[in-house]
Amino acid sequence: MTRILLSLAVFVFFALCVYGMWHGWKRRQRKQADLPAFPSTPAALGAPKLATTGVYLGTTNAGNWQDRIQVGDIGHRAEATLSLVPEGIAIERVGASALFIPAESIRDARTDRGLAGKVMFSDEGLLVVQWENDGHLFDTGFRGDDKDVYEEWVAALVGGKA
Repeated sequence: MTRILLSLAVFVFFALCVYGMWHGWKRRQRKQADLPAFPSTPAALGAPKLATTGVYLGTTNAGNWQDRIQVGDIGHRAEATLSLVPEGIAIERVGASALFIPAESIRDARTDRGLAGKVMFSDEGLLVVQWENDGHLFDTGFRGDDKDVYEEWVAALVGGKA
C-alpha cells in the first residue's frame, strides 16, 4: 500500500511539473504577443553564398540569452539548414516553419557559449546573429554540425558582405 501511495505521489508531482511548464510557456506567449511580426521569406532567393546544417536553437530578446521568443513556433528547436543569400539569412527548419532574417536587419554576428537554454562547453560552440525588426533587437542561435565555418559566417555577416 505504501508503494502505491508513493508512486501516486510521484506521478502527481510529475503532472504538476508538466502543468507548470505548459502554463509558463503559455504565459510567455501572451506576454510576447505584441512583438512585431517576423519577416516572411521572399518568394525567390538568390544563390547561397554560405550554407551549413545543424540545429536552430531559438530566438531571444537581444542581450538576454534566456528570454526565448515563444510566439508561434519560433521557440521550437529543430534541425535546420542555415543559408546566407543576397537577401539575408534563410533558416529552413525540419518540422517547423522557415525563418528569414533580411540582410538590412542584421546588426552583428558572433560565436557564443549559450543561447535559449542551450549551453556549450566551448566559448565558440554557437553562432549567434543579432538582428533588428521594427526597432526590437533579437538574437538568433544556431549550433552547426561543422563549427569550423563559424569564422567565415561572422566575417561575412559583420564585414558587410552579406
